[in-house]
Amino acid sequence: MERKLLIKKLDEAAEKFDSLRAKANDPSIYKDPKKARELGKTLAHLEKLVEAYNELKKTECELREVEEILDSDDQELRQLAIEEKRNLEKKKRELEERLQLLLVPPDPEDDKNAILEIRAGTGGDEATLFAQELLRMYLRFAEKKGWRTKILELSTSDIGGVKEAVVAIEGKGAYSFLKYEAGVHRVQRVPQTESSGRIHTSAVTVAVLPEVDDIDVKIDEKDLRIDTFRASGAGGQHVNKTESAVRITHLPTGIVVSCQNERSQIKNRATAMKILRARLYELELKKRKAEEAKKRREMVKSGDRSEKVRTYNFPQSRVTDHRIGLTLYSLQSILDGDLDPLLEPLRADDRAKKLAEFAASN
Repeated sequence: MERKLLIKKLDEAAEKFDSLRAKANDPSIYKDPKKARELGKTLAHLEKLVEAYNELKKTECELREVEEILDSDDQELRQLAIEEKRNLEKKKRELEERLQLLLVPPDPEDDKNAILEIRAGTGGDEATLFAQELLRMYLRFAEKKGWRTKILELSTSDIGGVKEAVVAIEGKGAYSFLKYEAGVHRVQRVPQTESSGRIHTSAVTVAVLPEVDDIDVKIDEKDLRIDTFRASGAGGQHVNKTESAVRITHLPTGIVVSCQNERSQIKNRATAMKILRARLYELELKKRKAEEAKKRREMVKSGDRSEKVRTYNFPQSRVTDHRIGLTLYSLQSILDGDLDPLLEPLRADDRAKKLAEFAASN
């Protein structure tokens, strides 16, 4: 971004920060919890930007003072000034790079918890076994990040694989990391169920939804059909004797959510509503993104679950992310939950694209 445009945008952001800070002092803003929360997030982001901008101006002032010393006859003083100038110029570049990234409006969903959905795709039993490994990978990754996890729904295959799993992941910024996992994950290996030693390709789909509050999505009770039934699977005799399982159908969209993991019908209903709310919110986000993409005449990738995002090749211990052309030869480490070497480049690529779009739109 050109410096002139950068300074112009920074001045505008500083003015907006002052205006919104004054607005936050008005008690009436807190009558609407959603607006108040959005205002708080915007202020927190702008405060970081203004602080960095003030640091940039301070650094530039110090740089001008040092440059005046460069004309000094004192050789020792001049040498110190040269070194100080080098350090200040480096700091200035870093601040300008940081400010350009801060100027890009943050994704409002990034601070939210995430709901992770894993489903075995093509490949039969082998796909369910790989889905089980992906579930373990995400649980280990969440553990390393210090996030809390809870399996909301789990359906297993006869050989112990995972047909479908829904996991709630709670932790600041969980969605900002995991949203890049949405899509089709392919595995290439000799299946445990294959005796001839041939390499097969199977697939698992991953969907990542931002967890939403009641105030984010309004659901009319008349739009719901709620059925109860006897749970099946693990849980002992109790699950087969009472109708604790719940199935909720959202009539306007046809979205169906079932939950039977809890012994209590009330708890299963609450869990099913949480998943339904997240799916409806995801649907609205996709509509919004499609509209924005149409205006820009270029479809913005939204992590659609039909898109192939990554391949895990066991014979070569290779993992390839197709979106950025990144290949790593550390398959086992990644499956053990070490996802940062994959996610950080994806996050950096996303920031660079958003910055380019922001600069082009101005």
